[in-house]
Amino acid sequence: MVREAFGHVINGVEQQSVSGELFDDVNPWTEEVWAQIALGGKSEADAAVGAARLAFDEGPWPRMGFVKRGVILHRLADLMARDREALALADCRDMGKPLTQAIHDVDRSILNIRFFADQARLSQADAYPMDSGHHAYTRYEPAGVVVAIAPWNFPLMLETWKVAPALAWGNTVVLKPAEDTPASATMLARLAMEAGLPPGVLNVVHGFGPDSVGQFLTEDPRVDRITFTGESGTGRTISRAAAANLTPVSLELGGKGANIVFEDADLDNAVQWAVQAIFRNAGQVCLAGSRLFVHRTVYEEFLSRFAAAAESLEIGDPELRETEFSCLASREHFEKVTSYLDTVEAHGGTVVTGGVADSGLVVKPTIITGLGLDSPHYCEEIFGPVVVVRAFDTEQEVVELANDSRYGLNAMVFTENLSRAHRVAARLEAGTVWVNCFFIRDLRAPFGGFGDSGVGREGGVFSRDFFTEPKAVIVDINGLTE
Repeated sequence: MVREAFGHVINGVEQQSVSGELFDDVNPWTEEVWAQIALGGKSEADAAVGAARLAFDEGPWPRMGFVKRGVILHRLADLMARDREALALADCRDMGKPLTQAIHDVDRSILNIRFFADQARLSQADAYPMDSGHHAYTRYEPAGVVVAIAPWNFPLMLETWKVAPALAWGNTVVLKPAEDTPASATMLARLAMEAGLPPGVLNVVHGFGPDSVGQFLTEDPRVDRITFTGESGTGRTISRAAAANLTPVSLELGGKGANIVFEDADLDNAVQWAVQAIFRNAGQVCLAGSRLFVHRTVYEEFLSRFAAAAESLEIGDPELRETEFSCLASREHFEKVTSYLDTVEAHGGTVVTGGVADSGLVVKPTIITGLGLDSPHYCEEIFGPVVVVRAFDTEQEVVELANDSRYGLNAMVFTENLSRAHRVAARLEAGTVWVNCFFIRDLRAPFGGFGDSGVGREGGVFSRDFFTEPKAVIVDINGLTE
């Protein structure tokens, strides 16, 4: 098999590392190397930030205006649509994501580019008429050089979630994809060059975190913004690095989402969404509904339906379109997830269905009952297809259960009682609350979390506020100098 090659893209040129070093890109389904990636170091991080700095300080992109930038970004979206299958296949091979889900992610990525291109052009700013004969208004100036560090679970989708608003508002970007899922980032940069982005506006560097490009990028004083999605501990490390330079950060971190099913819920709907909430992408979703609370009066019926739905998922090769569920993203991650399954019995739990498959890096859709609230399965982010289920009796009780977590990224509520839906949503300590659904997004809405789930919000004007420097302008409209 001929291995593909993906290099860094720095200042409009795809290139290998100065050292000539490479690292392997492993397909987790086959556990075979399918591509080789340029391994960056300090030289590549310095060069990428330098290119982005020069492109911002002296290049046309920040001065181009919203309309011209939007034309280029929409051209990029068109090219992504043209190469939809190839982009999806790259993420599929990198992390074992079922191809149909990867195609959906590409479509969401295209929407990210188009939305932020238009949102920047159409965004309104405040004006403040003053009684003193002056007029004040706000401008949103691009912040400068943005370092975007993306995770491995939704590679292209979360790369574009960061890159699109940063570019639309006139910034330049250095993108570091996760080392496990590097391919689609280089492909995105190739398409950006084809679309007409000037050199240095979007740069991609590959490598690792500590003592590698990740550390070098976040410590660089030439960087004006850092946006990161990933594990909470890494978020703390990035915050410390950024603090040395007073660099603003946006952090979307871990989650341990609560999924609440009340006695009056539409159980068919609740089961369908509960399956998506924990088993989509093999549970490798920060938004996963990994803590499931079901009212005692419908607990047995719901659990029976839920287990049957989990067992019916088509498990197989992620490149086959009929596959609904596949492997975990890496051997390392597989070992982490299975370590939790090894301790279920010791913590008093029962595996209703699921467990480790007979071969490969597959953990089957797993449902666990009987665990105590202090077990690691309840408290820690497993980031796999593992859900813990518990019965509850009252609204007050389940709100307390849902909020009993250091994470607060999202929650779900299933009920046909409109008053209860609004009441419970207001009381849940979560950045997003879905009612009778899951994973539905409006890109205008804020996205982020409470507690260990992150710092700040992105989306719509929230992305604008992060990727710009708001400026107040006050004008004397009477020509007086009082």
